[in-house]
Amino acid sequence: MTHIEFVKMVASGNDFIVIDNRREIIHGLKLHAFAREICDRNYGVGADGLIAIEPSKKADFRMRIINPDGSEAEMCGNGARCIALFAKEKKIAGKKMNFETLSGIIEAEVCDDIVKLKMPDPTDLRREVRLLIENEDYMAHFVNTGVPHTIIYVEDLDSWDVKRLGREIRHHKTFAPKGTNVDFVEVQKGNSIRVRTYERGVEDETLACGTGVVASGIISAAMKDFKSPVVCLTKGRDKLKIYFKKNGDNFTDVYLEGGAREVFLGRYLYK
Repeated sequence: MTHIEFVKMVASGNDFIVIDNRREIIHGLKLHAFAREICDRNYGVGADGLIAIEPSKKADFRMRIINPDGSEAEMCGNGARCIALFAKEKKIAGKKMNFETLSGIIEAEVCDDIVKLKMPDPTDLRREVRLLIENEDYMAHFVNTGVPHTIIYVEDLDSWDVKRLGREIRHHKTFAPKGTNVDFVEVQKGNSIRVRTYERGVEDETLACGTGVVASGIISAAMKDFKSPVVCLTKGRDKLKIYFKKNGDNFTDVYLEGGAREVFLGRYLYK
């Protein structure tokens, strides 16, 4: 029986279990099995994902994000804000830091409980991707903000069955074999949007998705001429800001700003 210390953290309603794995208390692929167990909301602690800090030769540390189904994500914007706050509080890094992810090096700055992340430059922006689902046509847009996101603009956002339709789009042949996250976006007044997201790996709607918010802001700039910063209201009613520089469909200097906090400390008994 191994005693594993963890911190439960939240950013915009996304909850994560964070561990310091720099000394490899959990080795290799066992991290995926551990994530499936501890993220289970009935038999474990429960979370939208497990985040582990590991050593890096390229940056202050390496961030690994494991989904509840055991798959490993390239990047997670809300999780990255949590890990930045965790690293500062545990003196693993200063208030300005960089860390390695599967999507590249992420820069972060922590000011109290607000974290500003420099995100990977978006890639593979695709306008007007037509999807046929259950004999209905949907006009979607696509961009990769570290992970793949498909955006659909809707009216009356609260009335949409995000889990059902999100699951269909997530597995659509257009996005095979890896699939996609799906963001349903409602345009608001004053350069702002509301977003609901179906997350790949979680396989459900979550209260927020950082990379999804960034993707929604970038697509809104491309399709609707939104200016930086775009303000996003998540399902969890948190406000996030997306900053960027735009040149046609090319976006650089993309930042995500929002809060993060520790909820509780714990010790998990792992066999």
